[in-house]
Order: sequence, then C-alpha cells, then structure tokens
Amino acid sequence: MPANLTAQYLKAEEEYRRATTLDEELKCLQVMLQEIPKHKGTDHLQAQIKAKISKAKRELAAEKTAGKKKTRGLRIPRQGAGTAILLGGPNAGKSQLVARLTNASPEVAPYPFTTTMPAPAMMPWNDVAVQLIDTPPITADYFDPLLHGLTRAADLALLLADLGSDEGIEQCQEVLDRLAQTKTRLAATSYLDDRDVGLSYTQTFLVGNKIDVPDAPIRLELLHELCPSDFPEYLVSALRGQGIEDLRNAVYATMDVVRVYSKRPTAKEADLDRPFTVRRGSTLLEMAGQVHKDYVEGLKFARVWGSAVHDGTQVKGDYVLHDQDVVELHM
Repeated sequence: MPANLTAQYLKAEEEYRRATTLDEELKCLQVMLQEIPKHKGTDHLQAQIKAKISKAKRELAAEKTAGKKKTRGLRIPRQGAGTAILLGGPNAGKSQLVARLTNASPEVAPYPFTTTMPAPAMMPWNDVAVQLIDTPPITADYFDPLLHGLTRAADLALLLADLGSDEGIEQCQEVLDRLAQTKTRLAATSYLDDRDVGLSYTQTFLVGNKIDVPDAPIRLELLHELCPSDFPEYLVSALRGQGIEDLRNAVYATMDVVRVYSKRPTAKEADLDRPFTVRRGSTLLEMAGQVHKDYVEGLKFARVWGSAVHDGTQVKGDYVLHDQDVVELHM
C-alpha cells in the first residue's frame, strides 16, 4: 500500500469494503480519489480507482435504465461495536461457538450443514456488544455466494479449525482455497490490494476448536505444519467453555472502538446503560452524527467528562474522543 495515505482516505477505503450497493461504492471511490496523495507512488492506485469509478457509473446508468437497484448479496444491518463473521468447514463448531459467546440459540447438531443461512447474533462485552454472523460451512464442493460480501464487509473473520477430527485440517485448507478463488480473502490485517482495488482482505483469527478432545494438540501441530498462516491464534472448546473469555476479549479489542456516554444538559447523570461506540480516533462531531443528523450542522459545543480533560471541559467538534468519555451536546 502506498505510503502517506490520509485518515480520510483510509476511512473511505474501509467504508468501500463494507459497501452493499453501487451508490455506496461510487461515493466511497470518489472520496478515495479525492483524498489519495497525488505522487508517482500512487499513480497505479489512482488509475485503479478511476477505472472502478467509471465502471460503477456505467452500472448505475444500466440500473437506472432497468429501473431496479441491485445490492451486493445479502445485507445484514451492522449493529453494536463491530462485526465478526465465523467461517469453517462442516462440524467445525461455528454454531456452538456462537451459542457460547452470545445469548442466541442456533441449532447445534453433530451432522454437517445444520446452518443453512447466515444468521446474526450479539456477543456481549461489558456494556456493549459485537455482532457475530454464523454461516453455512464451506467445502471444496460448496461455497455459499452470500459469504463473499459478508466476509468482505466484516471487521474480523473467525476461521474455525476442527481439532477434534482428522479431517479438520483438510477442511480448514479448503476454506482458504475457496476464498482464494474470490475477490475476498483472509489475512492478518484488513486492507485493499493496491494493485487491484476490488481485491479485499479481511483480518482473521485462527480459532482452533475442540482443544479438549484427545489428540487435539497433535492435530494442532499438523495444522501449523500443513496450513501455516500469520493469523493470531486462539484455542477454545466451544462445548466446555475453555478459552472463551480470552477470545471474547480479543474480538472486542479488534473492533478498535471507544465507548461514549451521552448526557442531556438538563440531566444530573449520564446514560450509562447504552453507550455509543465509535472508532478509536473519532471526533466529537462523528459521535454527534450518531445521536442525530441535526447535530452535524447545528452543534455549537459540548462539555466532556473523561480521562483526557477536566470535568465539564467545553470542546468543539474536532475533539478526539476517549474510552468512557461522558459527552453533553449543545445545539
């Protein structure tokens, strides 16, 4: 990736990865082209973005002629502090892990393809939650096309490896191989390929499940040997609960958000039950837009109580928020 990309460019790139309509894609691409530093090192990337913009405009014109708007596959509204998608082969334990991490009750059975459609659930973490998406299994012969867009849009992928079965290693490799045939792939960090803006990589954790099963350590060694990767690794037993809290904390930390509590000017106390979550480094104005769109234009100032300021400090819209700030907005 070319150096010196602006924060605005990187934000637009992140939103482009999550886009589910052509309109959204085009808007993000236009911001990316506007914000990209103009020098020789970005010439190729600029050309890629311009080509994508031209293609999006042509497709939008075709949509207008046809009178029908297309979406990029299944759209699951984003909720909570972020989204993690679970991927794996048959019986890897995706639904069992979702049940362990959330209050949901997905069907769990000792036979393959119990999950037939992507299904969201909410994983609690202290006073916030992260959205998890359970998915159908991926095999050498089966790949649900809906998973392409959902994986691309996710903040994190949890790649489950079944350590309770001799077939688990091969199944894990099949998942990687099938995704390698698409424009959405797994990596240690999320990014777009600067040689092909359409090629997206999603940050991934390798989750070795059924670590409590006999011979699981031996299978783990074989997994490292036969399917080497630089993904952060977590070992769990979704059935017994082993390693679950470490994974829960890591998933939340990867969302890289801060919690912000709102306080009405007339109230003595802030609302501490339902914080807003914004990306680390976000400004007061970005949080205000989550409260109500009118605040984006009408915000005069805010008072903040938090670790980086004195209690009740008056700040403007460019104030960078910190975790557990209490914010009192004034129109």
